[in-house]
Amino acid sequence: MKLTNKIKSITIGSFDGIHLGHQVLIEQAQAVVVIERNSGYLTPGYRRSNYLKKPCFFYHFEKIYQLSAKEFVDRLCIDFPKLETIVVGYDFEFGHKKEGNTALLKELFYGEVIVVDEIKIDNISVHSRTINRYLKEGNLYLVNRLLGRPFSVEGDVILGQGLGKRELVPTINLNIYDYQLPKNGVYITRTKIADEWLESISFVGIRQTTDEAFAVETHVIDNVLGELKCNITVEFLESIRENRKFNSLKELKTQINLDITYAKNYFKDNR
Repeated sequence: MKLTNKIKSITIGSFDGIHLGHQVLIEQAQAVVVIERNSGYLTPGYRRSNYLKKPCFFYHFEKIYQLSAKEFVDRLCIDFPKLETIVVGYDFEFGHKKEGNTALLKELFYGEVIVVDEIKIDNISVHSRTINRYLKEGNLYLVNRLLGRPFSVEGDVILGQGLGKRELVPTINLNIYDYQLPKNGVYITRTKIADEWLESISFVGIRQTTDEAFAVETHVIDNVLGELKCNITVEFLESIRENRKFNSLKELKTQINLDITYAKNYFKDNR
């Protein structure tokens, strides 16, 4: 028997970030139906399933956006033939041109519809768009507070300038795509390499002092790493400073060493 034939309750949404608000919906359902739009995300694509302990099914927006509200509900009932309960947020919209809302869902679906009220943390409404705004501002405290976990990105190691290892500090350069990245600057981070979390600092932005290229790079503190050819995860914990241009590599290196010291003190205080 297919897994979908066993499922009696689902929750539906984009679930970008799997934040604290999403978790309230997910707790009340057997499975998660993700509406995937293939654009910049807090947690893009299949990576949502990294934060779920329940079955996760993807409906690609491009394939369903022309369905009417009724056609969408009919599609759900076909895909999940034992479906009895649908859990959605208070602002849930569906169907072509967002013609459907929670009231219409209750009319169209023969089973139970559970509508979860607005979730607030520190009197802030928990929404992906709100988290995205704070991320663009570099406010990692609120980002992580609303997510209920540290914001993280995954990427493949790519070849960098080689300048860091020669003149500054060695860094791992990453190819990051799909993610909404935090504001340009330097951050206290943890970097996961081969299932081990290592203390680090990370830079996001234009390398104004050197080649004027955009980069995402991480320096693992007090660790000597060989050549890496793997996927790496970086968790962003706290902002250190904004990006800026330095008058010389010597001045930049002095600042990087200050950044590392700041990060070491942070980790010492939070162990």
